[in-house]
Amino acid sequence: MSSVRCEGLRRIYPEGGGVHDFTCAIAEGEFLALLGPSGCGKTTTLRMIAGLERPDAGRVFVENRDVTAEPPERRNAAMVFQNYALFPHMSVFENVAFGLRARRVPAALLRERVEQALELVQLAGLGKRRVTELSGGQQQRVALARALAVHPGILLLDEPLSNLDAELRFDTRRQLAELQERLGITAIYVTHDQDEAIELAHRIAVLKDGHVHQIGTPEEVLHQPATPFVESFLARYRDAVGRQA
Repeated sequence: MSSVRCEGLRRIYPEGGGVHDFTCAIAEGEFLALLGPSGCGKTTTLRMIAGLERPDAGRVFVENRDVTAEPPERRNAAMVFQNYALFPHMSVFENVAFGLRARRVPAALLRERVEQALELVQLAGLGKRRVTELSGGQQQRVALARALAVHPGILLLDEPLSNLDAELRFDTRRQLAELQERLGITAIYVTHDQDEAIELAHRIAVLKDGHVHQIGTPEEVLHQPATPFVESFLARYRDAVGRQA
């Protein structure tokens, strides 16, 4: 696991939108959620941390090493995309092995890593199947296994549960929380879903229009909102919890 520090990250697009001055330190083993409405800059922030986008200004540090100008493979991070980005013509095994092959991991160790990753996500024994034969929830877990197989210090997740139905999303969210806690991996998770952020994260960064409105624990953003936007954005969650009480 690795620590991450973002200092004044800025990325503005010519057509509008982007991120202004994102600053946050994420400790080793911490689960940080980037929460906000569509277009608020969550995914752009994640992609700058991953090295998939170069910031206009600011710096990214991994383990106190400035990686701002370094490519994704030098950041000890793995990413799970919203659409999973699996290869439909490949087996489950080959999808999970993809990142290991790119790193030239020896065959015996590669097989061991793939099998360990599939076991972690409860897909042991399915390595020979095509991903097109799997359910949406299983495909999501294949994408997660592929990320975990390379033993990253940082796990980056871009709305990985948004394509699942409500019941499956709830079950997968619980499994993801248990897995992150067991592995102790540093995780940064993009979502627009208040339930996901509050139930998964140790801390939440609430964004709107590219600006950070508050970074705090779930309890802090719920009960001590720093701005009117945080107050209104989390009102639905508070109201739902109140109705259940």
